[in-house]
Amino acid sequence: MKKIQNLLLAGLSAGIIFAGCGDKETKDLQANAVSESSEKTILKVGATPVPHAEILEVIKSDLSAQGIELQIVNFTDYVTPNVSLNDGSIDANFHQHKPFLDSLKTERGFDLEPVANIHIEPIGFYSKKFSSVDEIPNGSTIAIPNDPSNGGRALILLHHKGLITLKDVENLNASEIDIIENPRDFKIKPIEAAMIPRTLDSVDAAVINGNYALQAGLKGADALFLEGSESPYANILVVKSQRVDDPAILKLKEALQSQKVKDFILEKYQGEVLPVF
Repeated sequence: MKKIQNLLLAGLSAGIIFAGCGDKETKDLQANAVSESSEKTILKVGATPVPHAEILEVIKSDLSAQGIELQIVNFTDYVTPNVSLNDGSIDANFHQHKPFLDSLKTERGFDLEPVANIHIEPIGFYSKKFSSVDEIPNGSTIAIPNDPSNGGRALILLHHKGLITLKDVENLNASEIDIIENPRDFKIKPIEAAMIPRTLDSVDAAVINGNYALQAGLKGADALFLEGSESPYANILVVKSQRVDDPAILKLKEALQSQKVKDFILEKYQGEVLPVF
């Protein structure tokens, strides 16, 4: 009987020892996981889906290898990503050009700064009713973006193509009141930029931003004419001013301006998006 008791005690002791070892290994693994997680820098970057979020996806693995977890936050308009960046909900955004940012900073007092030029999305003049500019009747309705910078950009494009004449073609915030000649009596209809592709059937023609055209399945070849690559409207990476020299932001900038991203843009978008670095 005593032998049996001794054997049971020995087995129990061994079980406790092994259990203790198992607990230690589990705790070590958990500690390592927490340590690895704490070493990872998380960057939340706001972007519109096409092409910005697609471009960011390309560099996720490159940043991960440098200890940065890139989290892409999708937006469907131009203003909200700046509001979110300004209030600290995200760390950077990538969806706009500098004239738009400058206009919003003036309007709302945001303390935001561009840190890198990445690409240009040429705006285009599209119509589902007509196959050439000459076919568009006098008095037709042309939709343009309703925000000051993109509206001005659209009017400047129409000026350069001879459809209207602006008082000052250098004024990036030109509006309808700056049109001094409109020989074909076109009716200019400002609409929220994101909504214009959906309303293309209800107007005679429209000037559409490149990213919204891509999202709507419109190609550069579908446009009656496009903005040239010499345009000053490069899309930019933006952060709060105090983070311009943040090491993680600089790594993000470097990744976005890499040869890998340039090759991706040229191959993926076939001229509808152009790298500018």
